[in-house]
Amino acid sequence: MFQIGEYIVYGRSGICQIEDITHLEIAGADEKRLYYVLVPLNIKGNRVYFPVDKKDANARKVITRQEAMALLDEIPKIQEIGVSNEKLREESYKQALNSCDYRQWVAVLKTLHQRRRVRTAQGKKMGATDERYLKMTEDALYSELAFVMGKKKAEMAPFIIRYMNEKENTKTEKTGVLP
Repeated sequence: MFQIGEYIVYGRSGICQIEDITHLEIAGADEKRLYYVLVPLNIKGNRVYFPVDKKDANARKVITRQEAMALLDEIPKIQEIGVSNEKLREESYKQALNSCDYRQWVAVLKTLHQRRRVRTAQGKKMGATDERYLKMTEDALYSELAFVMGKKKAEMAPFIIRYMNEKENTKTEKTGVLP
């Protein structure tokens, strides 16, 4: 159970602070059931409610700075999403994004960046669906990383690239072998 004041990631609402845990007096809500009252950080003046006892809620605690740094170290090992059927591509992106699993978010980003490289090499633009999911996934991942690292969301892509390059350069210096 989450606590009042705690920050969590909840589905597509992103990072939310738990404002209250209460019974709701709203039409359609079960008056006997306890609900989390969430305040999304990226949507001012909005509230989100979900039942405390909901087992399949896509909610988790915000990662720690240590977990974020471990994720950055893990990025090279995370595999792209394998989609054998183009018609199921969007569904794969949607499932990964809704999972609240930041490793799956990285997999989607790696997949989409690779698709962009391939399409650009073919002289084509990225499709609208790919662009939309790229933006949504970057927003989810970069928002959470920025939150725990005390940075702005816009700083995260350059920070990750710099971090990855520094790690690669350090590895090359230690082994004396180019990747």
